[in-house]
Amino acid sequence: MIFQTIITGLSIGSIYALMAVGYSLVFSVLNFSNFAHGAVITLGAYVAWAVMVNIFQLPFLPALLISMLGAGIIAFLVERIAYSSLRHRRAPSLYFMISAMGMAIALQNVLYATIGANLYALPPVFAQDSIQLGTAVISKMDLFAFGFSILAIALLTFILNFTRVGTAIRAASHDAEMVSVLGVNLDMLVAVLFLLAGALGGMAGVFMGVKYMVYPSMGWITNKAYIGAVIGGLGSLPGAIVGGILLGLVEALISVSTIGGVPLSTYRDVFSFGLLALLLIVRPTGLFGRHVEEKL
Repeated sequence: MIFQTIITGLSIGSIYALMAVGYSLVFSVLNFSNFAHGAVITLGAYVAWAVMVNIFQLPFLPALLISMLGAGIIAFLVERIAYSSLRHRRAPSLYFMISAMGMAIALQNVLYATIGANLYALPPVFAQDSIQLGTAVISKMDLFAFGFSILAIALLTFILNFTRVGTAIRAASHDAEMVSVLGVNLDMLVAVLFLLAGALGGMAGVFMGVKYMVYPSMGWITNKAYIGAVIGGLGSLPGAIVGGILLGLVEALISVSTIGGVPLSTYRDVFSFGLLALLLIVRPTGLFGRHVEEKL
């Protein structure tokens, strides 16, 4: 049971990590929390549903790539519509947050108005959904999601550390104005930033859609990813990864725990937000975060 629970926690935590990395990437350069990220993740899941079920009946891997591309483009358009003019006017971070919340509500209501509130299922990735390891029953989808999430995060780490655009992103996370003065096109850099965050979010949305269902309000799940990002330290890529995986493990262990015969699964969210509150009291910048002037 412990081994099975850990595998499940790692799978869910890796999906949280994919979402949390998107929050941290944007925060590291623009110093605000992109609350429209959940809507982008939801739209990525809907793209997968469209190309796998509703229109083309594509296999899973091509649909996953198309969903990542679609979510990346949507994230790019969100930045151009909601944040670009605020950046050029050097608006306070609070204005970015308000704009992000407005975009999230608008995109969710567009889904309600055009597609409806129905729940849609994505086709199962594997014909046999689980494998037996001793007494543990492990979902193949959990292993698949964990492996692909780690691969995507490793690729992002390579981009950030060994490419010119990655070097520019890391430099901008310390001083965006100085990077602009040195000749880096900041608009292009921010576009790449949102494309990367959106693509990872699209992958997470597809995995959540396969594991659960696709519906307009599924973006609420990103609240958990945001908790992971804050636990790890907003703006820190390693922190987002560790925070997301740690939260997934905690939730999985809580889900199978009991106290006095009373299951704790119904109190899972209480433990998640309680962990966040406790950590912020002890270490306000998170596990790997650095001190900044303002965090929203």
